[in-house]
Amino acid sequence: MSFSYDPAEIERQSQSYWEKNGSFTATEDPSREKFYCLSMFPYPSGKLHMGHVRNYTIGDVIARQQRMLGKNIMQPMGWDAFGLPAENAAIKNKTAPAKWTRENIAYMKEQLKRLGFGYDWERELATCDPDYYRWEQWLFTRLMEKDLAYKKTATVNWDPVDQTVLANEQVIDGKGWRSGAVVEKREIEQWFLRISDYAQELLDDVEKLDGWPDQVRTMQRNWIGRSEGVEMSFGIEDSDEAMTIFTTRPDTLMGVTYVAVAAEHPLALAVAESRPDVEAFVAECKSGGVSEAELETMEKKGVPLGINALHPVTGEAVPVYAANFVLMSYGSGAVMAVPGHDQRDWEFAGQYGIPRKQVIFSTDGSACGIEEAAYVEKGVLKNSGEFDGLDSDAAFDAIASWLEAHGKGSRKVNFRLRDWGVSRQRYWGCPIPVIHAADGSNRPADEFPVELPEDVIVDGSGSPLKRMPEFYQLSDGEERETDTFDTFFESSWYYARYCSPGCDTAMLDERAKYWLPVDQYVGGIEHAVLHLLYARFFNKLMRDEGLIENDEPFTNLLTQGMVIAETWYRDNADGSKEWYNPADIEIERDDKGKVVSAALKSDGEPVLFGGIEKMSKSKNNGVDPQDLIDRYGADTVRLYTMFTAPPDQSLEWSDEGVEGAHRFVRRLWTLATGHADAIKEADAKFDDADEKSVAARREIHTALKKALYDYERKQFNTVVSACMTMVNVLNKVDNSALLSEGVSIILRLLAPIAPHVTHHLWSELGFGEDILSAGFPEVDESALQQENIEYVVQVNGKVRAKVQVPADADKEAVEKEALDNQNVQKFIGDATVRKVIVIPGKLVNIVAPQ
Repeated sequence: MSFSYDPAEIERQSQSYWEKNGSFTATEDPSREKFYCLSMFPYPSGKLHMGHVRNYTIGDVIARQQRMLGKNIMQPMGWDAFGLPAENAAIKNKTAPAKWTRENIAYMKEQLKRLGFGYDWERELATCDPDYYRWEQWLFTRLMEKDLAYKKTATVNWDPVDQTVLANEQVIDGKGWRSGAVVEKREIEQWFLRISDYAQELLDDVEKLDGWPDQVRTMQRNWIGRSEGVEMSFGIEDSDEAMTIFTTRPDTLMGVTYVAVAAEHPLALAVAESRPDVEAFVAECKSGGVSEAELETMEKKGVPLGINALHPVTGEAVPVYAANFVLMSYGSGAVMAVPGHDQRDWEFAGQYGIPRKQVIFSTDGSACGIEEAAYVEKGVLKNSGEFDGLDSDAAFDAIASWLEAHGKGSRKVNFRLRDWGVSRQRYWGCPIPVIHAADGSNRPADEFPVELPEDVIVDGSGSPLKRMPEFYQLSDGEERETDTFDTFFESSWYYARYCSPGCDTAMLDERAKYWLPVDQYVGGIEHAVLHLLYARFFNKLMRDEGLIENDEPFTNLLTQGMVIAETWYRDNADGSKEWYNPADIEIERDDKGKVVSAALKSDGEPVLFGGIEKMSKSKNNGVDPQDLIDRYGADTVRLYTMFTAPPDQSLEWSDEGVEGAHRFVRRLWTLATGHADAIKEADAKFDDADEKSVAARREIHTALKKALYDYERKQFNTVVSACMTMVNVLNKVDNSALLSEGVSIILRLLAPIAPHVTHHLWSELGFGEDILSAGFPEVDESALQQENIEYVVQVNGKVRAKVQVPADADKEAVEKEALDNQNVQKFIGDATVRKVIVIPGKLVNIVAPQ
């Protein structure tokens, strides 16, 4: 057995063994408990980054441990391959997106294999493969038949540079997240899915997600946003028409002093035809995004339309304004404005000289005027006619009943969740399987897949599909849809397709019912809303299509923390910053780790500290995993990412920490190889005659008990700490049976985290051929038993002695032993002992004030 630790060779041999033996090939076995472990699949950008490494190591550790517990494991991997980034990269590199994407997939797959992740590569998928996206096209046509997929004109965020619709989350400070262009509002025909039809079920089923972080469940609830309110009708003066308005605060109805409508509202558009100022305002409102966050922070602007609305209760005329904070896509495009009790309305009223009327007052009579700001709390009604004296809750019911009785309104439940717009005007995506007939109607495609032409060079001037009659032109004047699906479409059901690899007759087959739901899902908190919400929605769509039986896709969810690192920069003459990679900086620190000086290695000139931030290309503070693997080996990289911080917390990068992890792997190697002969020849029965060995064995099983508990909590950092403790203990003993047992425990505990070195040592030391099938270690409770227990004795909170007490001693015996100790007596002296506090197995605190 070699005494030299060669990670490259050891890892090559281990990976070759797993591949040859199909160690991670998943097969359905109803006689065994299944465990489906899944990490969010990557976008094939070209290289793995440390965020990938951490995410996938967490998932692999969970899967390997569950395998060693005897469960039937499936852990697949694939590629989120469509999307705008690939298209933009292809434009920059003057190549076809398909070629660029598949080359990246090949490279990143090899990187994943180098890290030893236990994936069933026979289930690999890429969302750009026609064999994959044909089935989402099929499902979409089924949804069209059920009227769950439909087309309508909608106000969207339009990026004039990238020539596509952007989701609200892709608009940052009014600009496109990639192009930086000022976003415009446009009215465009778009395809939608009626996710709103599932809003209540999606909300109710959040309660089933006990294995999800509370933070994520709250984000899901808030995004769905159920609100109970009243929908009412405001008449329009000198007209037979009326406008519908929804409010969650009907108790403030008597405080309405104006009505605000969207710039795209029919009333505003009608007035704009004869009023240049309104026409200009409507045009101005077409720029900027449509996200709620932007609407909240933007300057509130408006223009009076010269039209009055009629209050549904009093009949009073109130002016109508077109306002930039109201959108047609939200509700009816009109809101009742109550400046006394809504801060946005309050600000707008002050800007345009509109009266503010207070109708809600504090229940305790405290001052609650509206001179400085709107009073937004609930309270008691005044200045509200027949509703005076009611509290807000009672007024809700009373005003709702009045409106219903007079045919002016009704109670209604609304959701913040809007239907999902799935159209994108880009090339590199799944074609929407719709055919436009000559008469203007739409029908589903007849055959699947509707394949995307791949041998296409894009130039950024809109989708080339619109310039390819060979793609869109059909016979009899019919044309294909040239929009493609939002890439969230593909990532919303990939987890299910992994369960039915190779199935070419259906979207899913019976195998999916065995594997689903996913038992453990691992991914970043940045996907806590949209991806998870859409995946939950798709799961219900597939369930209602009879493809699966489960209501929710992911039983347990772990959202890992970010990988963060120091940033360094210099200021450029133009005010911009030049960022330098930490590896290129020479840093001097004091004994507390504080930076004393920092300079660029290449020129010796100073650089400035830019804080600790998420690893990113923009701040040039990333670390290349490949370099680390080549230098230290995959096991060191894996162990470092698990040891440095709990999985759900941020990991602050440290080169010294990586070196420390490598030293520990080498110490384990030295321990195992240095005692290899003794371990191989050890008697399986532990000899308990040696008191030192008995104590050491107790330490090992105590550490094991904690490590097993930490595995359950997925606190892998303290699992590694327990293994370090065991190595320290074993380095001080020479009992061969204990060495054999202890090393066996350490190797199995570490096998999910550092799989290569543990696999190699397990085999070389004669424990067995494959550590994956060895079973997880179990605590020997008898090893934890002690004849005597050491108690720390404090007098008035200060440690004065340590005493040995029989393990079965009662409280009185422990007290007596502590009080009889000579050093304790010295510090008690003549004082009266007032209290003796015994913490079983640990501490005695004697209270005897002098």
